[in-house]
Amino acid sequence: MSEAKTTIAFIGFGLIGGSIAKGFRRQNLPLHILAYARGREALMQAREDGVIDEILDSPGDKRLQSCDYIFLCTPVADAIRYMEALPPLLKEGCIVTDVGSTKTEIHQAAESLGLSRSFIGGHPMAGSEKSGYAHSTDHLVENAYYVLTPASGVSDTQVEALRELVLSLGAIPLILDCSYHDYVVAAISHLPHIIASSLVNLVKDCDDEQHTMKNVAAGGFKDITRIASSSPVMWQQICLTNAGPIEKVLSDYIRSLNHALASVRQGDETSLYRLFDEARDFRDSIPDASAGPLKKDYSIYCDIVDESGAIATIATILASHQINIRNIGILHNREFEEGVLKVEFYDQESADQAAAWLTRFQYHLYKR
Repeated sequence: MSEAKTTIAFIGFGLIGGSIAKGFRRQNLPLHILAYARGREALMQAREDGVIDEILDSPGDKRLQSCDYIFLCTPVADAIRYMEALPPLLKEGCIVTDVGSTKTEIHQAAESLGLSRSFIGGHPMAGSEKSGYAHSTDHLVENAYYVLTPASGVSDTQVEALRELVLSLGAIPLILDCSYHDYVVAAISHLPHIIASSLVNLVKDCDDEQHTMKNVAAGGFKDITRIASSSPVMWQQICLTNAGPIEKVLSDYIRSLNHALASVRQGDETSLYRLFDEARDFRDSIPDASAGPLKKDYSIYCDIVDESGAIATIATILASHQINIRNIGILHNREFEEGVLKVEFYDQESADQAAAWLTRFQYHLYKR
């Protein structure tokens, strides 16, 4: 990027838009940042924070004519609607991008609107259980994959320009075809949410009146179903906008379940061993360093003596070292080797610091 100020507009300014804008500001890039959102309160705060320079009056504001980049930071359906106002406002070379988790539908809209020379889909594979500008951070997408899906008419120069902008955020750019992107996220993000929700509902339906299953549900069950706590509205919309790829991977998964069922029914020792052995090897090969589309669980497990004040002592140790706890609780069913106390944090750095301090105080910790 040159020293002349680059103008960037955000249409939609919640968690993702606010975090991207803050990430740009952290790098002290020569930028002029504009933003529009339906709620003005967050924009007023962002301007006061120095994150944005101007507040746009509408998604069709004439000031968009000066922009080098326009980020659509809303759900896909809203982004498509806002995109309809853009064609007469774009200057030559302006790049329009979005942050949606599905790409095919918005690419089709961009093509139909004549934006094939301007649109590069984007998907920062990071997020939070919280929403809104108030919870945005300047490092949300740092070390996370940030997928770029160029439209058919976009030049290599434009792709490289957006790629460099993504790199400036500390993210890891990955260029994919839009339809392949949707197949990938169907497998690694959308299907897991369907599986988790279906499994939770299965246990709910099979449980007895005393809620025995619910009460003894242990770490393993809660870990693999954690994402079932996500927004039902959001996941309803994701399934509707990515139905084809989800149908494909869900059908493949059902076939794999039927194969597992046959192995159990037939007592096929070889097949059952292969199921767990291959899954273990592949799961252990997945790196922990970079963020993915599923929300991460930053937890430690700690053995403690069951006595009055034990939890309070641990909380005091962590608080005295300015380590914020997201959640803390006793595991009444210790399926594997975890300690009886599970402590959750908001980020990996906090979990690592907590582990270091508790180890120093002679607590025995387990990591999963």
